[in-house]
Amino acid sequence: MTKLLSRAFEKASTLPESLQEQIAKQLLEDIDAELRWEQTFSNSQDELDILADKALRDFKAGRFIERGFDDV
Repeated sequence: MTKLLSRAFEKASTLPESLQEQIAKQLLEDIDAELRWEQTFSNSQDELDILADKALRDFKAGRFIERGFDDV
């Protein structure tokens, strides 16, 4: 555990129990969301690489149309 996280837990331990529970629930939700995001991104990396290669080939071949956000 990092020093900063340890300090945060020490400080949180001085709070009322109800607030500690709220903080713990939020932290667990944030950790779960981060793990899901990490898993989604790592599983998609190969697909993203393939799409990026295709986009680069299309650009180099002149099959690219410049558009702004309003044109999409």
